Order: sequence, then structure tokens, then C-alpha cells
Amino acid sequence: MAENEKKETTGGRSEEIGLHNLRPKPGSRRPRKRVGRGEGSGVGKTSGRGHGGQGQRSGNKQKVNLEGGQNPIQMRMRKLRGPHMKKSMPFENFRTSTQPVNLSDLEARFDAGAEVNPETLREVGLAKRSDPVKILARGEVTKALKVTAHGFSATAREKIEAAGGSCELIED
Repeated sequence: MAENEKKETTGGRSEEIGLHNLRPKPGSRRPRKRVGRGEGSGVGKTSGRGHGGQGQRSGNKQKVNLEGGQNPIQMRMRKLRGPHMKKSMPFENFRTSTQPVNLSDLEARFDAGAEVNPETLREVGLAKRSDPVKILARGEVTKALKVTAHGFSATAREKIEAAGGSCELIED
């Protein structure tokens, strides 16, 4: 045995350290609460459940969102307007779905003077879904491109036109 595995005790015996003699830290473990064992125990009579009501009944499982007689939070919150039930529920965002395409992608995949539209973007693998395409300004463009898309960010439009290209909006 190594030196650090044995521990000298006051009685002159050596005590091994192992799984068989491990103990929890003093004060870290408490005995379980024994309820309903008389008034002197501190949790006698009603066993810590209070006097009457739903909480004292056996089989009591209150739902997480139960607020008693108070108006529940889902009824207190404002409702968003909309034609469908799901849209009129709270916390629902009205989002439009577009496919973002960055200028750096256009610079890498198209030659100067090329026409860029949703069909050509689909061919080069940039716009794979059928959602509208929006051109965003991440990256730089040095080629004059004729870009046709459903939307442009203001900076992307400026960068394309500064490079000698043109931006045309598709109206649905």
C-alpha cells in the first residue's frame, strides 16, 4: 500500500481509506420529517398541511397554472388580433419568411454583368426554398450585377448600385 492510502490513528492502528469506510460530511444529512406523530413533534395534528381546503385533501395534485379564484395569467394577458385562433393568442409573432442572400455569395458565384434572379440563385444553390428572396449587405460586391429580388436592404442596394449594377424589385 502507498503512504497516502493509510491513515495513522491515535490508537497506533492504521486505518485504510476506501469505499467501505466513507461517511457523509457531518451535518450534511438530516433525518426525514415524521409528520402526524403528536403535538410535541411540531408537525402533529394537521401534519403541516394547514386547516381544511384543497391542499389538505388526500390525492391533492394542483395544476401548475392553477391560481385559485384569481384571473389566470393567460386570461390577463393581451390578445393579438388576427383572423385565426393561433394568431390571436398571446406571444405569437407575425413574421414574414424570406430567404437571405448576402452580397459576398453573389460576388463568389456570379460573373460581371450577370443577371441575378430567384431562378439563377436556385441553380447555384443559394435560394433553395420557394420563399421570397431578400438581398442583404454582408460582404462587398465589385462586379456590376443586374439583381432582381423580392427585397433589398438599404445598404445592399447602395453597394450594388455603387459597383455599377442595378436593383429591381419583384412585386408579388
